[in-house]
Amino acid sequence: MSFLKHLSIFSSILITLCQATNFTVQNNCPYTVWAAVLPGGAAQLNQGQNWEFDLDPTSTSQGRIWARTNCKFDGSGHGTCESGDCNGVLRCQSYGKAPVNFAQYQLNIADRDYIGISLVDGYNVPMEFKSQSRFCAEEVQCMGDINGICPTELRDPGGCHSPCTVFSNNQFCCFTGSCGPTVYSSMFKEMCPDAYTYPKDDATKLVSCPAGSNYAVVFCP
Repeated sequence: MSFLKHLSIFSSILITLCQATNFTVQNNCPYTVWAAVLPGGAAQLNQGQNWEFDLDPTSTSQGRIWARTNCKFDGSGHGTCESGDCNGVLRCQSYGKAPVNFAQYQLNIADRDYIGISLVDGYNVPMEFKSQSRFCAEEVQCMGDINGICPTELRDPGGCHSPCTVFSNNQFCCFTGSCGPTVYSSMFKEMCPDAYTYPKDDATKLVSCPAGSNYAVVFCP
């Protein structure tokens, strides 16, 4: 085989290995959401719309994706959201304000990706986070109607708070030492068994795919 042909094959393999990790964010909710990715960007998604973006696979990346609801932004990208607001800007530079659940990811950790869903900051929109690669079929979901069964003391116009964001004490926030599940986190876990429900919910593990997999986050799956 000629040197040029060897070089062509090697280049094809290299391109395949270095292909960016693709994320698709889909809104199936019967209302508009303003998707946010940190770090990354943002997009307004009406019902049925999706947004795609790529992340560089050559470095270790971690971040979160969430939905903001009932937002109003002006032409300069400033405004407010009822849930998931990030200091009043369209392109988030900070995490979403509670109550908000989010998809979290860690990419290219020793050639593996890790994905999960967290309720540690509360809940606003049903969510699914799944691989879209043929060599990995992992997925996690949080589709229970937590807003519908939310206790009065945790209710918010934008969703359902976690007890930590309301009471802000060690029992619910795990500031120091060890802490376990509570009546609130157990309720969340019953509705969304795949999700992290309090800061030291170590029984819930991130699911894993080979590095370089592609992923979808679906709101109201």
